[in-house]
Amino acid sequence: MPLYRLSVPDGLHDPVMVVALDGWVDAGSAATTAVEQLLARRSRIVARFDSDVLFDYRARRPTLEIVDGRADELSWPELTIRLSRHPEQDLLIMTGPEPDFLWHELCRAAVEIAARLEVRQWITLGAVPAPVPHTRAVPIMGTASRPDLLRGGVQPGPAGLLRVPAAAVSVLDVAVERANVPAVGYFAQVPNYLTGPYPAAAVALIRTLGRHLGLSLPIGELEQEAEALRERLDLVAAGDEATRSHIERLETLLDQDHRPSGDELISDIERFLREGGASGRGRP
Repeated sequence: MPLYRLSVPDGLHDPVMVVALDGWVDAGSAATTAVEQLLARRSRIVARFDSDVLFDYRARRPTLEIVDGRADELSWPELTIRLSRHPEQDLLIMTGPEPDFLWHELCRAAVEIAARLEVRQWITLGAVPAPVPHTRAVPIMGTASRPDLLRGGVQPGPAGLLRVPAAAVSVLDVAVERANVPAVGYFAQVPNYLTGPYPAAAVALIRTLGRHLGLSLPIGELEQEAEALRERLDLVAAGDEATRSHIERLETLLDQDHRPSGDELISDIERFLREGGASGRGRP
Protein backbone atom coordinates (compact mmCIF):
# COMPACT_ATOMS: atom_id res chain seq x y z
CA MET A 1 0.00 0.00 0.00
CA PRO A 2 1.32 3.51 -0.77
CA LEU A 3 2.43 5.56 2.22
CA TYR A 4 0.83 8.73 0.87
CA ARG A 5 -1.71 10.12 -1.60
CA LEU A 6 -0.52 13.08 -3.66
CA SER A 7 -2.47 15.48 -5.81
CA VAL A 8 0.04 17.45 -7.87
CA PRO A 9 -1.11 21.10 -8.05
CA ASP A 10 -1.04 22.98 -11.33
CA GLY A 11 1.35 25.83 -11.87
CA LEU A 12 3.52 25.62 -8.78
CA HIS A 13 5.73 28.71 -8.56
CA ASP A 14 9.26 28.18 -7.17
CA PRO A 15 7.96 25.80 -4.44
CA VAL A 16 9.68 25.51 -1.06
CA MET A 17 8.91 22.79 1.49
CA VAL A 18 8.53 23.97 5.11
CA VAL A 19 8.44 21.21 7.73
CA ALA A 20 7.41 21.36 11.40
CA LEU A 21 6.26 18.36 13.45
CA ASP A 22 4.99 18.38 17.00
CA GLY A 23 6.70 16.57 19.86
CA TRP A 24 10.47 16.38 19.96
CA VAL A 25 12.26 19.53 18.65
CA ASP A 26 9.09 21.57 19.14
CA ALA A 27 9.71 23.10 22.57
CA GLY A 28 6.99 25.54 23.51
CA SER A 29 5.04 24.29 20.46
CA ALA A 30 6.89 27.06 18.65
CA ALA A 31 7.42 25.42 15.25
CA THR A 32 3.95 23.94 14.89
CA THR A 33 2.36 27.19 16.09
CA ALA A 34 4.36 29.06 13.46
CA VAL A 35 3.19 26.87 10.58
CA GLU A 36 -0.40 26.86 11.86
CA GLN A 37 -0.28 30.64 11.56
CA LEU A 38 1.04 30.32 7.99
CA LEU A 39 -1.85 27.99 7.20
CA ALA A 40 -4.45 30.31 8.75
CA ARG A 41 -4.83 31.90 5.34
CA ARG A 42 -6.32 29.92 2.48
CA SER A 43 -4.55 26.60 1.91
CA ARG A 44 -5.36 23.13 0.64
CA ILE A 45 -4.05 19.61 1.20
CA VAL A 46 -1.89 18.25 -1.62
CA ALA A 47 -0.57 15.16 0.18
CA ARG A 48 -1.94 13.02 3.00
CA PHE A 49 0.09 10.25 4.64
CA ASP A 50 -1.34 6.96 5.88
CA SER A 51 -1.96 7.55 9.58
CA ASP A 52 -2.76 3.89 10.27
CA VAL A 53 0.81 2.83 9.53
CA LEU A 54 2.65 5.89 10.85
CA PHE A 55 1.09 6.36 14.29
CA ASP A 56 0.67 4.33 17.47
CA TYR A 57 -2.86 5.28 18.45
CA ARG A 58 -2.27 4.18 22.05
CA ALA A 59 0.43 6.84 22.31
CA ARG A 60 -1.39 9.39 20.12
CA ARG A 61 -5.01 8.64 20.79
CA PRO A 62 -7.68 10.23 18.58
CA THR A 63 -9.68 12.98 20.28
CA LEU A 64 -13.31 12.08 20.96
CA GLU A 65 -15.96 14.78 21.17
CA ILE A 66 -18.91 13.82 23.40
CA VAL A 67 -22.03 15.93 22.95
CA ASP A 68 -24.82 15.60 25.51
CA GLY A 69 -23.63 12.14 26.48
CA ARG A 70 -23.31 10.91 22.89
CA ALA A 71 -20.01 10.02 21.21
CA ASP A 72 -20.17 12.47 18.32
CA GLU A 73 -16.91 12.90 16.43
CA LEU A 74 -13.33 11.60 16.31
CA SER A 75 -10.29 13.66 15.29
CA TRP A 76 -7.37 11.45 14.25
CA PRO A 77 -3.68 12.36 14.21
CA GLU A 78 -2.73 13.25 10.66
CA LEU A 79 0.43 14.12 8.74
CA THR A 80 -0.24 16.25 5.66
CA ILE A 81 1.37 18.59 3.17
CA ARG A 82 -0.62 21.75 2.45
CA LEU A 83 -0.14 24.32 -0.27
CA SER A 84 -0.12 28.00 0.70
CA ARG A 85 0.23 30.23 -2.35
CA HIS A 86 2.00 33.58 -2.26
CA PRO A 87 2.52 36.01 -5.16
CA GLU A 88 6.28 35.56 -5.00
CA GLN A 89 6.55 31.87 -4.07
CA ASP A 90 4.48 28.82 -3.18
CA LEU A 91 4.93 27.21 0.23
CA LEU A 92 4.36 23.50 0.72
CA ILE A 93 3.94 22.94 4.46
CA MET A 94 4.37 19.49 5.99
CA THR A 95 3.02 19.32 9.51
CA GLY A 96 1.37 17.02 12.02
CA PRO A 97 2.50 14.69 14.81
CA GLU A 98 5.98 13.20 14.63
CA PRO A 99 5.41 9.67 13.27
CA ASP A 100 5.98 6.64 15.52
CA PHE A 101 6.85 4.17 12.75
CA LEU A 102 8.34 3.76 9.26
CA TRP A 103 10.82 6.61 9.31
CA HIS A 104 12.90 5.07 6.50
CA GLU A 105 9.82 4.74 4.29
CA LEU A 106 8.78 8.28 5.20
CA CYS A 107 12.17 9.59 4.08
CA ARG A 108 11.89 7.79 0.76
CA ALA A 109 8.41 9.23 0.32
CA ALA A 110 9.64 12.74 1.16
CA VAL A 111 12.41 12.52 -1.44
CA GLU A 112 9.94 11.25 -4.02
CA ILE A 113 7.44 14.02 -3.28
CA ALA A 114 10.16 16.67 -3.39
CA ALA A 115 11.18 15.41 -6.84
CA ARG A 116 7.61 15.21 -8.19
CA LEU A 117 6.76 18.72 -6.97
CA GLU A 118 10.16 20.12 -8.03
CA VAL A 119 10.86 21.49 -4.57
CA ARG A 120 13.65 24.08 -4.76
CA GLN A 121 14.53 24.11 -1.06
CA TRP A 122 13.69 22.21 2.13
CA ILE A 123 13.30 24.30 5.29
CA THR A 124 12.90 22.77 8.74
CA LEU A 125 11.48 24.76 11.66
CA GLY A 126 12.03 23.64 15.23
CA ALA A 127 12.62 24.76 18.80
CA VAL A 128 14.82 23.48 21.60
CA PRO A 129 15.09 24.31 25.32
CA ALA A 130 18.16 26.42 26.13
CA PRO A 131 19.65 28.61 28.89
CA VAL A 132 18.21 31.86 27.52
CA PRO A 133 15.97 34.47 29.24
CA HIS A 134 12.44 35.38 28.19
CA THR A 135 13.39 39.06 28.53
CA ARG A 136 15.52 39.09 25.38
CA ALA A 137 14.87 38.45 21.70
CA VAL A 138 14.52 34.74 20.89
CA PRO A 139 17.85 33.39 19.62
CA ILE A 140 17.74 31.30 16.44
CA MET A 141 20.28 28.61 15.56
CA GLY A 142 20.72 27.36 12.03
CA THR A 143 21.72 24.22 10.18
CA ALA A 144 22.42 24.06 6.46
CA SER A 145 23.59 21.64 3.79
CA ARG A 146 25.78 24.49 2.47
CA PRO A 147 27.23 27.39 4.49
CA ASP A 148 25.79 30.01 2.12
CA LEU A 149 22.15 28.94 2.61
CA LEU A 150 21.50 30.54 6.01
CA ARG A 151 20.14 34.07 5.83
CA GLY A 152 19.06 36.95 8.04
CA GLY A 153 22.21 36.87 10.14
CA VAL A 154 21.45 33.41 11.59
CA GLN A 155 24.61 31.55 12.57
CA PRO A 156 25.13 27.79 12.42
CA GLY A 157 25.48 26.15 15.76
CA PRO A 158 26.43 25.01 18.16
CA ALA A 159 30.12 24.73 17.24
CA GLY A 160 31.81 21.35 17.32
CA LEU A 161 30.33 17.87 17.49
CA LEU A 162 26.96 17.45 19.19
CA ARG A 163 25.27 14.06 19.51
CA VAL A 164 21.58 14.19 20.40
CA PRO A 165 18.55 11.93 19.85
CA ALA A 166 17.40 12.67 16.30
CA ALA A 167 13.98 14.07 15.54
CA ALA A 168 12.00 12.97 12.49
CA VAL A 169 12.40 16.45 10.98
CA SER A 170 16.18 16.05 11.12
CA VAL A 171 16.04 12.57 9.60
CA LEU A 172 13.97 13.98 6.73
CA ASP A 173 16.41 16.86 6.42
CA VAL A 174 19.35 14.48 5.96
CA ALA A 175 17.42 12.35 3.45
CA VAL A 176 16.49 15.22 1.14
CA GLU A 177 19.97 16.72 1.44
CA ARG A 178 21.43 13.44 0.21
CA ALA A 179 19.00 13.65 -2.71
CA ASN A 180 20.60 17.01 -3.62
CA VAL A 181 17.76 19.21 -2.36
CA PRO A 182 19.25 22.27 -0.57
CA ALA A 183 18.22 21.98 3.09
CA VAL A 184 18.27 24.45 5.97
CA GLY A 185 16.92 24.40 9.49
CA TYR A 186 15.99 27.24 11.83
CA PHE A 187 15.65 26.37 15.52
CA ALA A 188 14.37 28.79 18.14
CA GLN A 189 15.87 28.61 21.62
CA VAL A 190 13.13 28.50 24.27
CA PRO A 191 13.91 29.42 27.92
CA ASN A 192 14.58 26.16 29.73
CA TYR A 193 12.66 27.26 32.83
CA LEU A 194 9.32 27.54 31.01
CA THR A 195 6.52 25.06 30.41
CA GLY A 196 3.68 25.35 27.94
CA PRO A 197 3.36 27.29 24.67
CA TYR A 198 5.87 30.06 23.97
CA PRO A 199 4.42 32.30 21.23
CA ALA A 200 7.49 34.59 21.16
CA ALA A 201 9.49 31.73 19.64
CA ALA A 202 6.77 31.11 17.03
CA VAL A 203 6.92 34.80 16.06
CA ALA A 204 10.71 34.61 15.79
CA LEU A 205 10.50 31.56 13.51
CA ILE A 206 7.93 33.18 11.22
CA ARG A 207 10.05 36.30 10.90
CA THR A 208 13.20 34.27 10.29
CA LEU A 209 11.43 32.26 7.59
CA GLY A 210 10.11 35.46 6.05
CA ARG A 211 13.60 36.97 5.90
CA HIS A 212 14.96 33.76 4.41
CA LEU A 213 12.37 33.71 1.65
CA GLY A 214 12.00 37.46 1.19
CA LEU A 215 8.29 37.20 2.00
CA SER A 216 6.00 39.13 4.32
CA LEU A 217 4.40 36.35 6.36
CA PRO A 218 1.38 36.78 8.66
CA ILE A 219 1.96 37.00 12.42
CA GLY A 220 -1.72 37.31 13.38
CA GLU A 221 -2.33 37.62 17.12
CA LEU A 222 0.84 35.79 18.12
CA GLU A 223 2.64 39.03 18.91
CA GLN A 224 -0.05 40.08 21.39
CA GLU A 225 0.00 36.61 22.95
CA ALA A 226 3.77 36.82 23.31
CA GLU A 227 3.58 40.21 24.99
CA ALA A 228 0.87 39.03 27.40
CA LEU A 229 2.99 36.01 28.39
CA ARG A 230 6.03 38.26 28.82
CA GLU A 231 4.10 40.45 31.26
CA ARG A 232 2.95 37.42 33.29
CA LEU A 233 6.50 36.06 33.45
CA ASP A 234 7.84 39.44 34.53
CA LEU A 235 5.34 39.49 37.41
CA VAL A 236 6.42 36.01 38.50
CA ALA A 237 10.09 37.02 38.39
CA ALA A 238 9.40 40.22 40.34
CA GLY A 239 7.80 38.22 43.15
CA ASP A 240 10.47 35.53 43.49
CA GLU A 241 14.09 36.43 44.20
CA ALA A 242 15.55 33.09 43.07
CA THR A 243 13.75 33.27 39.73
CA ARG A 244 14.78 36.90 39.26
CA SER A 245 18.43 36.10 40.00
CA HIS A 246 18.42 33.20 37.55
CA ILE A 247 16.94 35.33 34.77
CA GLU A 248 19.43 38.15 35.46
CA ARG A 249 22.30 35.67 35.16
CA LEU A 250 20.96 34.44 31.81
CA GLU A 251 20.60 38.05 30.64
CA THR A 252 24.23 38.74 31.51
CA LEU A 253 25.43 35.68 29.62
CA LEU A 254 23.37 36.57 26.56
CA ASP A 255 24.46 40.21 26.62
CA GLN A 256 28.05 38.98 26.66
CA ASP A 257 27.24 36.97 23.51
CA HIS A 258 27.58 33.69 25.38
CA ARG A 259 26.12 30.99 23.15
CA PRO A 260 24.94 27.75 24.72
CA SER A 261 27.61 25.10 24.49
CA GLY A 262 26.94 21.60 23.24
CA ASP A 263 27.05 20.31 26.83
CA GLU A 264 24.50 22.91 27.97
CA LEU A 265 22.13 22.03 25.13
CA ILE A 266 22.52 18.29 25.77
CA SER A 267 21.66 18.83 29.44
CA ASP A 268 18.49 20.74 28.54
CA ILE A 269 17.56 18.22 25.85
CA GLU A 270 17.95 15.30 28.27
CA ARG A 271 15.67 17.05 30.77
CA PHE A 272 13.18 17.78 28.00
CA LEU A 273 13.09 14.10 27.04
CA ARG A 274 12.79 12.92 30.64
CA GLU A 275 9.71 15.09 31.14
CA GLY A 276 8.20 13.53 28.05
CA GLY A 277 8.63 10.00 29.38
CA ALA A 278 9.78 6.98 27.40
CA SER A 279 8.05 8.18 24.25
CA GLY A 280 10.75 10.84 23.86
CA ARG A 281 8.24 13.47 22.77
CA GLY A 282 9.08 15.83 25.57
CA ARG A 283 6.93 18.38 27.34
CA PRO A 284 7.86 21.99 26.60
